[in-house]
Amino acid sequence: MEPLLTQLRASAEPTRLRLLALCARGAFCVSEFCAILGQSQPRLSRHLKLLVEAGLLERLPEGANAYFQLADEAGLARALLARLPEDDATIAADRRAAARIAAERARVASESFRAHGADWDEMRALGLPAPAIEAALVRLMPKRVARAVDIGTGTGKLLDVLAPRADAVLGLDASREMLALARARLAERNLANASVRLADMYRLPLPDAGFDLATLQMVLHYADDPVAALAEAARVLKPDGLLVVIDLAPHERGDLLRGLAHRWPGFDDAAIAGWMGEAGCAPLPPVEVAGPLAVRLWPARRMAAAAAMLPETTLQF
Repeated sequence: MEPLLTQLRASAEPTRLRLLALCARGAFCVSEFCAILGQSQPRLSRHLKLLVEAGLLERLPEGANAYFQLADEAGLARALLARLPEDDATIAADRRAAARIAAERARVASESFRAHGADWDEMRALGLPAPAIEAALVRLMPKRVARAVDIGTGTGKLLDVLAPRADAVLGLDASREMLALARARLAERNLANASVRLADMYRLPLPDAGFDLATLQMVLHYADDPVAALAEAARVLKPDGLLVVIDLAPHERGDLLRGLAHRWPGFDDAAIAGWMGEAGCAPLPPVEVAGPLAVRLWPARRMAAAAAMLPETTLQF
């Protein structure tokens, strides 16, 4: 009874209810909450601390900042928010301010990328047929999954595809600028079941066997150690969970190695199958999508025996 009472007490305050309503639509940091709600940082920090301690919000450190989003166990908060009237003037004003914050995030992130000469949308830069690739991924997926994770999510474009087919979807990336763009995308599309966080693909801040689906799209060709990246992706999959690697087939485009810092000139089926096997996954037949550069989707199932041998972990999601 006490945890429920704690959550009820934490929710029963106007500012904290507004914070919960905002976090139901995306992740924000304290300075952004200050701009949206027009309240001081110390005051909002105290409110956020209470909500985190009650298990209603999750705090995600990211460099000097920390972002806050609804916790997985925040069913009570979702039930309360569902009872808020859609035409509530305060909540509507908060949402308009949050939309402006999301737009500013995207602008700043885009300017940062342009200033450094990086093209953050690699699929578009290479002229690859993104709709055909996404359709091929959907055909490989079950109709519905509980939890999905996109490793190296970049601007979060693949989350648009995964979110309608998952109860919860998480995008991970090692670039704060990419995550700023991804958060703006999620806010614009109101993907309430999707979130992003900072993470290294070689050390995912996730528990073992917590996901039904893991994807790595146009990520592996940047990896110094593809075997380690695949092993970490497999670790977070449940037994029989689906791992899908989407990347370039072997090519002779040396300009990609020089200009886009690719570490690998594409991958062949044998190499991917061998690495999947080392990671404890059973490879399934690959799918090829034609284009200026051939793209392949390599699916695999997490083997139950391999997953059962995983050591226990204390990491939280």
